[in-house]
Amino acid sequence: MRLANKVALITGAGSGIGRESALLFAKEGAQVVVSDVNETGGHETVALIEEAGGQATFVRADVSKAADTKAMIEAAESAYDRLNVLFNNAGIFHPDDGSVLDTEEAIWDLTMNINLKGVFLGCKYGIPALLRAGGGSIINTASFVAILGAATSQTAYTASKGGVLSMTREIAVEFARQNIRVNALCPGPVETPLLEELLADPARRQRRLVHIPPGRFAKAPEIANAALFLASDESSFVNGSTFLVDGGITAAYVTAE
Repeated sequence: MRLANKVALITGAGSGIGRESALLFAKEGAQVVVSDVNETGGHETVALIEEAGGQATFVRADVSKAADTKAMIEAAESAYDRLNVLFNNAGIFHPDDGSVLDTEEAIWDLTMNINLKGVFLGCKYGIPALLRAGGGSIINTASFVAILGAATSQTAYTASKGGVLSMTREIAVEFARQNIRVNALCPGPVETPLLEELLADPARRQRRLVHIPPGRFAKAPEIANAALFLASDESSFVNGSTFLVDGGITAAYVTAE
């Protein structure tokens, strides 16, 4: 098993990429700490892991709040004595996030607090735990829009993910000699309930699809497999990377059917 004897904490694990990663990490031998603000979804993820014979526990945490994040890390160490993998995955994409001219300040602040500050707090309180365990792997969910602008305006989201990517690089360099690796996982658009809701309009959906070389969105298990690689010792010399899993979006100028 690729994560045998490891303890992994995954934020935003109540659905989507986080849930699929939690299920996969547990299947590969990890004891998983499932964190989310959605208690129902988080408990469902734990139940799915336990039904499959894995070990997991749920901790409710709002990653934008320092006290919650600190308590989340402490809960992981209390439950399983250590922390080896931290997957800062929680994030939002607000439907009112659009052009810089139209996006309200409150939407900007909310997006930054969860998507960027949440990763900052995860690292701030998680790194000491990884150091106590002798090192480990941190995976921060950024996005392909941290590399290039989105086809449809989403100012706050794009800016937040660019910040995650830059912060990941700096933290990776700072702690590399203390046996901690930090990488930015940069997915393309992923077929999740959130995306389905945001792109319910067929025309809006097609405007996104036309830019994706395979002609489809990623599936959450495909991103989870990339996260598993970054979490495992197979990626022992991968550090500070921009780990793109985007179907070739950033390799193409434009594609069309």
